[in-house]
Amino acid sequence: MEWFEIFKSAFWSGFELIRDLFTRTLFTLGDKDVSLTSILIFFISILLLVWVTNKIQKLVLNRILDRSNVEKGVSDSIGTIFRYLVITIGFFVIVDTAGIDLGALGFIAGALGVGIGFGLQGITNNFISGLIILFERPIKVGDRIDVGDISGDVVRIAARATTVVTNDNISIIIPNSEFINSRVINWSHNDRRIRFNYPVSVAYKENPRLVRKLLLEVAKENNAVLKHPPPDILFKDYGDSALIFNLRVWTYEYTDRPNVLKSQLYYAIFKKFTENNISIPFPQRDLHLKTGFESWNSQIHDEPPSE
Repeated sequence: MEWFEIFKSAFWSGFELIRDLFTRTLFTLGDKDVSLTSILIFFISILLLVWVTNKIQKLVLNRILDRSNVEKGVSDSIGTIFRYLVITIGFFVIVDTAGIDLGALGFIAGALGVGIGFGLQGITNNFISGLIILFERPIKVGDRIDVGDISGDVVRIAARATTVVTNDNISIIIPNSEFINSRVINWSHNDRRIRFNYPVSVAYKENPRLVRKLLLEVAKENNAVLKHPPPDILFKDYGDSALIFNLRVWTYEYTDRPNVLKSQLYYAIFKKFTENNISIPFPQRDLHLKTGFESWNSQIHDEPPSE
């Protein structure tokens, strides 16, 4: 049994060494002795707090807000703000439970302030911009936006950046500060109903009233065009080689795909015009030659033939 006693002695020696390692005081923060165990408990508590708040946010969104007929963008903003609030309160509870004196962290806060001012100012700017977006709601989840040369639907607003998905199903991560410092076009800020204007040209010989009648028929036959407000036709201009009309239609379904609706209407317009013998013009130029060609023509005829 000698080997057993040796193993037992080695095991307890290792156990005492590990326990001493985890319970040994690394430094003192205020009146609190900080050990490796307290540090591990602190960070595990933070991770559990983030995990629990994520679950609570999903519970609030799926069980409460989704049943209260609140818009998705509004509910997502409320859920995110609620999560940030719970994380903040939970963090102070964890710090207080751990016995850490917040006053003793003043020098750390000062050092972090200097670091934020120099190295983390971009992250801080984006984080504060994210809070402004959530509270002021210039954009929300589900909105159709244009920012810079990017056009797409907002699918997620996070603390640092916002995710926008384009019509090509490409996810673009945009820093939140872009939405505060740049001009943003929100196609669905107040209402997803949008009016689009599509130019249509016909030959000068066509009857404008007949053209208007046919264009209205095309618009009313398209299910994506709203009946209220009704479509309208404007006689916009006399072009160089055509009469120019403006087809104005309201839509809810194609707010994020205006070119798809345009293609549908143009296909239908071409078919309707063909059936009713309406000419679609193309650019033409008439060149009138008046003077200077008589002498040039006589010089050609008077010139003796070459050898």
